[in-house]
Amino acid sequence: MSIDFKGRVAIVTGAGGGLGRQHALALAARGAKVVVNDLGGARDGSGSSVSAAQAVVDEIEAAGGEAIANGASVTDFEAVQAMVQQAVDAWGRVDILVNNAGILRDKSFSKMELADFKLVMDVHLMGAVNCTKAVWSLMNEQKYGRIVMTSSSSGLYGNFGQSNYGAAKMALVGLMQTLSIEGAKNDIRVNCLAPTAATRMTEDLFPPDLLAAFQPGAVVPAMLALASQDAPTRTILCAGAGSFEAAHITLTSGAYIGIEADSPEQLVARLAEVTDRTNEQVPLSGAAQVANEIGKAQAALVPA
Repeated sequence: MSIDFKGRVAIVTGAGGGLGRQHALALAARGAKVVVNDLGGARDGSGSSVSAAQAVVDEIEAAGGEAIANGASVTDFEAVQAMVQQAVDAWGRVDILVNNAGILRDKSFSKMELADFKLVMDVHLMGAVNCTKAVWSLMNEQKYGRIVMTSSSSGLYGNFGQSNYGAAKMALVGLMQTLSIEGAKNDIRVNCLAPTAATRMTEDLFPPDLLAAFQPGAVVPAMLALASQDAPTRTILCAGAGSFEAAHITLTSGAYIGIEADSPEQLVARLAEVTDRTNEQVPLSGAAQVANEIGKAQAALVPA
């Protein structure tokens, strides 16, 4: 089965370099018409220039594809709405949104200014919210949409010096969880990609001899799978250096302890049982966790 995007229109944010550039090029190579969005700032978010986005558009057009450049900041909802309208005016629809734009303001939490925490949250989380909100009604109307959020191992599992970045990236998982439920009836599939790649933002983290293995292009297959017609939904794909995994938010079988006066002490005594991952599950929604707890409470009321 070949993944084909002919007739599809995609928006890729932060596509002037790194992962976003590779995403845009790959979508265009497989037939998609692409809006290449990039503010053109430094990796800390300062500055702006549309030249980076235009350079990628030039690459796509030179290869025979169709693309347009856009320099909107994803933190500006009105500019994002205008970007979506630009795509609709040019090609009539938007089928795919890859929320890739991001910045870094790394410092240990004790040394981090709140302004830097907020800015990273604004770009990664609210930037994705703005772009998704701008395409949501359109995708509902056309009864088709594929949205890829860019999460991170720093959000899923933590990383020293990245409390702001990690919080934003895990928040995107929560956004995906609910939007995948709300979008299901109109075939809007929402997923997360957690990439590991050597880009301008991350190249300092890799040993020099591994830089080639962790090229951004190695992550692209996961994005294409999540953006395709046959994409899953509510899936977190991890990708890097040719390796692909799925991450899950799981729920253990736990234990019913009750709400007696000594429940806190009982919980501490049985914490190993509560955290035991044997037979853990992936709830289909938050309501499934509630249903699980209702079931245990009801079972406890039945006389032995």
